[in-house]
Amino acid sequence: MNYLFAPQTKTYESSAVRDILKVTQQGNVISFAGGLPAEEIFPIEEVKIAYEKVFASGKSSLQYGLTEGFTPLRDAIQSKMERKGISSTPENILVTTGSQQVIDLFSRIMLTNGDVVLTEDPTYLSALQVFRSYGANVVAVNSDEHGMELEDLKEKMERFHPKFIYIIPTFSNPDGKVWSNERRQKLLNLCYEYNVLILEDDPYGDIQFHSEEQYQPVAAYDIHQSHVVYTSTFSKSVVPALRTGWVTGPVKIIQMMVKAKQMNDLQSSSIDQQALYYLLRDFNLDGHIETIRKEYYFRMTIMKDYLDKVGSDLFTYKEPKGGMFMWVEGNENLNTTTLLSEAVKNGVAFVPGAPFYVDQPKYNTFRLNFSHSTPEKLKIGMDRLIGVLLKPASV
Repeated sequence: MNYLFAPQTKTYESSAVRDILKVTQQGNVISFAGGLPAEEIFPIEEVKIAYEKVFASGKSSLQYGLTEGFTPLRDAIQSKMERKGISSTPENILVTTGSQQVIDLFSRIMLTNGDVVLTEDPTYLSALQVFRSYGANVVAVNSDEHGMELEDLKEKMERFHPKFIYIIPTFSNPDGKVWSNERRQKLLNLCYEYNVLILEDDPYGDIQFHSEEQYQPVAAYDIHQSHVVYTSTFSKSVVPALRTGWVTGPVKIIQMMVKAKQMNDLQSSSIDQQALYYLLRDFNLDGHIETIRKEYYFRMTIMKDYLDKVGSDLFTYKEPKGGMFMWVEGNENLNTTTLLSEAVKNGVAFVPGAPFYVDQPKYNTFRLNFSHSTPEKLKIGMDRLIGVLLKPASV
């Protein structure tokens, strides 16, 4: 039968990361591909106890809930936002099925065919997929190690009149970059001037390696609470299986996203939200995050030491100050897209960098995840990866 799919499905592409995850589950492959947290750090017993508290609270805990989310959980999220310097109320917080749903809901209410979205380059590939699925024209803004270059940003704001700007300013995916506070403030000033919204994605902000450095979310600078829609998730700081994220921003935008969510899935899982609430109430989450920070920093240094042994002739990288990824750029002869199959044959996987770019991919780049593999597997996997990387240079 000839299935008559909607025209917009032509923009749908399978996620490169998800496709690689399928491959790595076959055989003895150590994967640096997915953005997966460390399973051995999951607070399993505490999560179990939290669910027991939900069941003990009565049959009503298994009933439908509010689209906006479990009210006590939204209260807890508000407190978390206050500690980050972000003004919010439970009324302008929406609980979602991961922060990925936020990107979709926001795009659904904002984008029509031909609208322009400005992004960093490279950027989160699943966000690019969502924007394009709604017919958006995604335009890359030149960036350096401190964030978007303001002159290029201003020129493209004037030329394209974007609907919004999508950013991951703190330990970004894929390149682990952290914007300077100056760039954050000046980005917001330009958005005030040109009346452009910002979608700030902050899944990794809590995983900061150097506590003496202070990074405020762009939303914290938005004193008018008018131009920044901020989203984050508990997937990286608690467990990803809860699939619980949230969004806060201007009330009118959140209200419209609530309507969109009602059409999408009515509500996110009530039982998971309640368990998360009890976990946040009774579990030392700050102490748990500190454990994550220390362990991920240790694992990052293992990966870094292996890369340093090879030297800068083959590739370069910048040491991340937090998050879960290292971004590596090889010499001009390196094509990581074709190299991936050879790496998998040798028992290791990574994500080629090309899918993260807006329109001019660099095929000599790749992303490595250091959070998921144990230190022992990290060493084995890096031995395999370095071996594969050195082969083209020795031919």
